[in-house]
Order: sequence, then structure tokens, then C-alpha cells
Amino acid sequence: MPQSISRRTALQGAGALAMAGMGEARAAPPDGATMKLRLVGTSDLHTNVFSYDYFRDKPDDTVGLAKTATLIKQAMAEAPNCLLFDNGDIIQGTPFGDYAALAMGLKKGDVHPMIAAMNTLPYEACALGNHEFNYGLDMLDIALSGAKFPALAANILTLEGAHYYAPWMVVERAFKDGSGAAQTLRIGVIGFSPPQIVQWDETHLKGRATTIGIAEAARIEVPKLRAEGVDLVLALCHSGISRIPPPLPGEENAALALSQVAGIDVMFLGHQHLVLPGKDFSGIGGVDVQEAALNGVPAFMPGFWGSHMGLIDLALERKNGAWTIASAKTEARPIYARADGAVKALVEADAATLAAAQAAHDGTLAYVRAPVGAIDAPVNSFFAEIADDPSVQIVNDAQLWYVRKLAQTTPSLQGAPILSAAAPFKAGGRGGPDYYTDVKTGPIAVKNIADLYLYPNTMRVVKITGAQVREWLERSAGIFRTLDLKSTVEQPLIDATFPAYNFDVIEGVRYAIDATRASRYDGEGKLVAPDAHRIVDLTFQGAPIDEKALFLVVTNNYRASGGGNFPGCDGKTIVYEAPDANRDAIVRYVQEMKIVSPKVDGSWRLAPWPDNVVATFLTSPAAADAARPETLTLTAMGTGEGGFAKYRVTPK
Repeated sequence: MPQSISRRTALQGAGALAMAGMGEARAAPPDGATMKLRLVGTSDLHTNVFSYDYFRDKPDDTVGLAKTATLIKQAMAEAPNCLLFDNGDIIQGTPFGDYAALAMGLKKGDVHPMIAAMNTLPYEACALGNHEFNYGLDMLDIALSGAKFPALAANILTLEGAHYYAPWMVVERAFKDGSGAAQTLRIGVIGFSPPQIVQWDETHLKGRATTIGIAEAARIEVPKLRAEGVDLVLALCHSGISRIPPPLPGEENAALALSQVAGIDVMFLGHQHLVLPGKDFSGIGGVDVQEAALNGVPAFMPGFWGSHMGLIDLALERKNGAWTIASAKTEARPIYARADGAVKALVEADAATLAAAQAAHDGTLAYVRAPVGAIDAPVNSFFAEIADDPSVQIVNDAQLWYVRKLAQTTPSLQGAPILSAAAPFKAGGRGGPDYYTDVKTGPIAVKNIADLYLYPNTMRVVKITGAQVREWLERSAGIFRTLDLKSTVEQPLIDATFPAYNFDVIEGVRYAIDATRASRYDGEGKLVAPDAHRIVDLTFQGAPIDEKALFLVVTNNYRASGGGNFPGCDGKTIVYEAPDANRDAIVRYVQEMKIVSPKVDGSWRLAPWPDNVVATFLTSPAAADAARPETLTLTAMGTGEGGFAKYRVTPK
């Protein structure tokens, strides 16, 4: 059932709570009156309550709402006029989320442990992120039903065109103005989700919900919200900032387009797991990274997993009978700092937030520590972006094992060779120098499987041509920067803006990637260099691939339905939808094998480049003790930015 809230109830409830103890607000303030208002927010918490890495089974001071909660309480104590919001991706992201959704047996009336933790803080509302839908609408409904704050989504609709969730609400509060007098302020709050959820979670949303573009929905709903007589409009936008101009209809990262919709005063951003203000968005037209504004609209993006709390301090002034923003100051306050390669916690965890989720945390630890088999060689992702890698190999091996068994009795899985596509999910990048898969030899538990495969994706099989296999790999090869053959100075090999989860390796074919050639596709999956080809020596069973031949490729629902904009993956090529999650297939594979030997088979390699080219690669400091890829010569070059270890890469 769609969640719905009465706008009148939301308005009256918020107003009543705010007015309690403050006395009646005075009549409309005179022109010249001033007021300060602080807006505080979180985003992309992804079920991180505790400062704990369930994959490595050890504390992690870079994450956790409990520590962000300390910052929130400090920020709210500093300013008398303060409101708190969340920007989505709440209930999925760690084994804690999987345990809550898949093992706790939550039912209507129960409170989801992530929601219980958030209920200890005075959140006014939240937007819905794309990962809210990973466990299905019924689980999401259970989670939202326990929240003390409403969820808003102006661009998610029923098939009949009605709003599936409340599109917006009005928060009416009595705040103190510059003279200390109480003044009523009406703040409109509107939420947005990436419209691509209908592709990424098609299994859960097909036949039940649909979406429209973020900016398109705003042009419809913001005038309605303004008609309610609000003083300000805050957009909770679970979307980021595209680097590809101009704005496109229905785009995933639509914040710039949204900032140009008339009537929006302030924006909270998310989804990209980056930080604004700061250098993450340098060089993008319309973005002021110092002042943190998009086309003049104040905005912030507060990192991910509770790493930062965002806030915007507004100085309001009464002009011509209306409140206007005289100035805005934005911050992204971190819970930790890095010094000399080490993490330093900047705050202590909030006890009340921890207590609300303690039982689920304990249950998650037992859940992830349960053994399912063993491995006879270490598995890590330290070099997964530059060489054939065991952490990706084991996923592809499990997917092939699963589908080949099904093919014996499933006609749609017969008649064509079966390949498998998988990507390294944990490969440093924004996650930092500790964000890598690292599974030791010996017993392997659920936590290790979750470490290999982060997301609760479900298995899909697509049927595509050999030509589309090549294009799929060309899209993946966009992770590499184009090396300058004439240069003798250091050149980073990896494009830091390219997500590792879009670097698919296809098992069942063999190929090389030539990083000295231009990328055929840009970071958004758009064909930009039609004459460029990085994939060389692509073979199947020892012969050049037949580009007209048909192949079955095992992947996940995200990729098969269009996630990442890969050629041959638009939802129309799916020939089999498995009932099981990719992660569950890996668990079953390990259970049946009992002892797994994850060895790479050299399915791909980097093509060589001249000796004068100094290509560098950043990885975990722990890589110093790991086995080196046989296809590369790696030369240690000390410590790189952010505490990573730096290596020179030379293909053999």
C-alpha cells in the first residue's frame, strides 16, 4: 500500500510541537525584521548506525549515525532556530540492513532498527533514496510505518498517476527573530528520488509504481507548494550533480536542473557519496564549490555512511511582506579526520542512538559470523581494477555455476554460450584506503560473502550479440584515463570519478584493454568516440569473437535493467529472471563446493605501453603483503593522497 500522510496533519502536528512552550507567535513581522535559521541534514546513511565495518568485523571510526548524531545535537544546541532532515538511502547498504530485512522477520507494527536509531533524533522528514526499494515495497512500507517522520517523493507515482508517497509537506514553526520575538515561519519541504529506480528495481516496482524526472516533477509540484503560502522551499533531492552538460530530461543526477526550477530556495543533495562544499565538484559549470551553491541556490552534500553532517545557516530578512534569504553559509562537518595515514575520531558516539539499535547490531554480528564453507587461498580486491582478480573471479564462478545448473531444465538458458559479468564493489576510491575486500584463507562466513558482493541484487541473464559483448567491455574500459605516450611524468591510470561497480569483467571470453587509446564511452555511458576501441584481442574459445553470434550473460537486475547505461542492457534483452539474489548464489556455491579455490584464469589484461610512460595506481597499504598480479610489474612509490599506497604499473 502506498504510504500517505495528511498534509493538514503534518502541518498541524509540526506547528503544535514547535509552538509548545514558546507562547503565541505575534502578528506578521514588519519589514526589516531579521531571523537566523539553521537547516541540518544527513544523507546516504545506508544502515550505518554503529561505527563498525561488518565486512571486516572490526570498528570503523569513519562511519556511523551514532557519531553523526553527536554532531547533530551539537549543531542544534548552537542555534535556537533549527530543523533536521534526511536525504535518503536509509535501509540498505550493510549486513545490518540485510539482517533487518531478511532475517529479523519484521512485520507491520515493528520498528526497523535503522528507523529506531533515527527516531532518537528530531528528524522532520526524509526523502526516499534509490536503495530504499532494494528489498521491495512491502519491506519499505514496514520500515516507513515505524518512523516518527514522513517520507517524501514528488516524482514517484502510482500507475494511475497519483502520488505513491506524500510529495511534500509544510513545516510551520514559531522561531525567534533577531529581537527575540516569536515569529511564525512556514517551510515547504519536497522530496525527490532518482527516476531510474523503475529500472534498477524493476522486479519490485513493475506493475506497482512508476516515476517521472526530478526537475519535471518539481515544475509541477513546487508551484502547488508555493500556493500554500510558504516562506521558503527546501528540496530534499536524493540526486547528485552531473558533469555532462546540458541537463537532460529524467537524468539520474539532476541537481543542477532542479536548481533552475523557480521557487526552490535551498537544496540537500546526495546519492553520489561526495562532499559539498569542497573540491569534489570543482570545474562544473553552475557549481560554486566554495560557497556551496548551484546556480545561486544554497546546497550541501554530506558524504555517506554518516561520515559528515551538513548544515546551512540562513540569514533571513523581511522585505515587502516576505522573508528573503540575505545570506547563506554552508558546512559539511566530518566525524573523523585523517592524519599521517591514520583515522582520528573527532566525536564520540551518541549513547541513545546506539541503544536504539543495539539488539539488531548484536544480531547482525551473529548473522555475519556464521560459516558457510572455506577457501584455500586469500581473496582481496587490492588490484581488481588493473588485473584479473580473485575477488571478481569467485563471483563470476558462482554465477556461472548457478546458471549452468538451471540451464539443464530451463529452455531460455539453452542454445547459446553462457558468460558472466561481475565488478569489484570494494576498490578504495571514495571509500578510502581501507575500503577493499580482504578475505583470509580458512573458513568463510556470511560476512565474507557480503564483503565480496555488497548489494542485495537479484540474478538476471541477458541475451546479446558478440558485438554487444565487445561494447559492454568498451563501456567498462572507461575506468582508465587515456595515457599520454609522450609524457615522462606520473599519470594516474584510473579515473577517480568512475565507480568501480561499473567496471565489469566478463568471464568466458579473453581480451586486453589498451589504455593508451581514447575511451569509446564517457563516464555516463554515452558514446563519445565512435572510432575509438580500447578492447583488443577479444576471443571466445581461442578464436576472434563472432560479433553476430548470440551469448547469454549472467549479471544482476541493476545492470540488466539499464543501471550504468551499458550497451545491450536496457531491460529488453533479459531472458531469465532468477528468484535468488546474486549473493545467495555465492553462498550456495561455497556451501556445495565446501572448499573454494579462487584462482584467476587470465581472462583479461592491460595491453603494454612504452617504458617512458609512468602510470600510477592507488590501493590499500595492506596490498604490500598481498600476491602481485602475474600480468603486471608493480613498483612501490610511497604514499599517495588520502593514505593510499601508490604503485607504478607496467604491463608485462
